[in-house]
Amino acid sequence: MPLRTIYILAILLSVTGIMASTFIPDTDRASSIRTSTALRVASIKKDPVRRDSVTSVKAFANVYNVLMSPRCMNCHPSGDIPLQGDDNHLHTMGPQRGTDGKGIYAMKCANCHQPTNTPGLHTPPGNPDWHLPPATMRMVFQGRTAHQLAKQLVDPRQNGNKNMEKLLEHADDGLVLAGWNPGEGRTLPPMSHAEFKKAWTTWLKTGAYAPKP
Repeated sequence: MPLRTIYILAILLSVTGIMASTFIPDTDRASSIRTSTALRVASIKKDPVRRDSVTSVKAFANVYNVLMSPRCMNCHPSGDIPLQGDDNHLHTMGPQRGTDGKGIYAMKCANCHQPTNTPGLHTPPGNPDWHLPPATMRMVFQGRTAHQLAKQLVDPRQNGNKNMEKLLEHADDGLVLAGWNPGEGRTLPPMSHAEFKKAWTTWLKTGAYAPKP
């Protein structure tokens, strides 16, 4: 075979190889894109949360107003002594949180806080499970900005190991409901429980977005 013919064949083989190496990755990339898109769509279909940052942040503004009210914040202090009254002063009797949140030694929450409200003006409110959050999961509200509290509430390491389902259920927790039945002489939260639950649910179901710092 003439040398010129050999050179031409070599060039053609090289070009063929280059073209093959160019087109194969395009096919791979197309396949990868289709797979990625399918996975993303599947993920969206499985995700029950409807992402809406504006609606979510607006709803949390109402949630935050309730959580910062005395009926909520008094049992979520930054220290280990609960707060008291509409002015959030330290509890007059000076009880301590304790490991389980129910007091220490002989001074237990249940000593004064009975299963139901004690009759009379400014007497101890009651609930069968009256307590502060435990020492291992203090769930502080006092001093938290809206941004900080929103982040904290959806963090299982800080919210009592609650997932989305448990957070939604928590709106009807017995101690949460007690905030709207505080006994005589105490102000109620700034909105009804039904309104709070609606805001809470909306915030969570639209993405649980935190307001800007």
